[in-house]
Amino acid sequence: MFSSYDGLCTIGELAERAGVSVKTVRFYSDGGLLPEASRSAGGHRRYAPEAVERLSLIRSLRGLGLPVAEVRRVLDKQDEGDAGDALEDAVAGRLRVLGSELRALRWREAALQLVRDCPPAERPDRLRLVGAVGAPPSTAALVRFWRAWLPARMPARSVRAFLEAAVPEPPEAPGPGQVLAFARLHAFVSGPCAGSGPCRPRAHRGAGARESAVLYAGLATAYDLAAGELRRGREPRPGEALDGFVDAYARTYGTRDTPGFRRGLAGQLAADPRIDRYWELTAEVLGAPGRPPEPTPGSAHDWLLAALDAQLGTASG
Repeated sequence: MFSSYDGLCTIGELAERAGVSVKTVRFYSDGGLLPEASRSAGGHRRYAPEAVERLSLIRSLRGLGLPVAEVRRVLDKQDEGDAGDALEDAVAGRLRVLGSELRALRWREAALQLVRDCPPAERPDRLRLVGAVGAPPSTAALVRFWRAWLPARMPARSVRAFLEAAVPEPPEAPGPGQVLAFARLHAFVSGPCAGSGPCRPRAHRGAGARESAVLYAGLATAYDLAAGELRRGREPRPGEALDGFVDAYARTYGTRDTPGFRRGLAGQLAADPRIDRYWELTAEVLGAPGRPPEPTPGSAHDWLLAALDAQLGTASG
């Protein structure tokens, strides 16, 4: 309770009690966050005792980095007797913003280390690469690349499932090597399709929605099985993974899995455009020092092709 006859205080007294400057109190008052109880005969601001607690809450919320608009929303809800949800939403929103800012700072730190530690002759190229991506980097260019690569009429659900597996998320705390790999990956997908043939594999041409769904559902299963083989360090070989891989193409083409079909499929896949560099860089982005690379759809695909070639070579021998 203030000592004045009416229980109110001046702006200077409130500032002193709250441990802030008069300018701060005036700022929050002018912004409508700290209502005045009244004005004196001379036009000076007067505040009620609860203004001290309200000002303390404002300072706490601002100290957590909440913008004035969010502070106002919390205070309005408090005045209505329901501040809990508003405060929870405001804190959750601020945490999301801080998380994004921290990811950006970690990315910039690793990028700076990358430029600092490389030979001087390589710095212009490194600067160009890392400068072409944001911080934290976006995967939009990678998504566009795959949407152009995948069958045009592929169902949206199948596209989303494939993109989740094929598009690497930038690490939360990347090392310089991962920054370089992602920057090179971004440059790779942003350039024209390499090679003299079409960018879209022949297996995709003419595939309708149903055929596309069948193909990529089957390939996803085969890639998962092949990834298990890769993790166990097994050499490419015939088996369940290869059978599922071939069956996905056979069902897409509406034919049976025969030795002749396998020979034709091996030749077709060998002639299709290659994006090995994409998968090599993806493995580097996802990798961690001292750990073996995690299998990617690309490394699984290569393992299956090698298994198919090994089987055909054995059969012809």
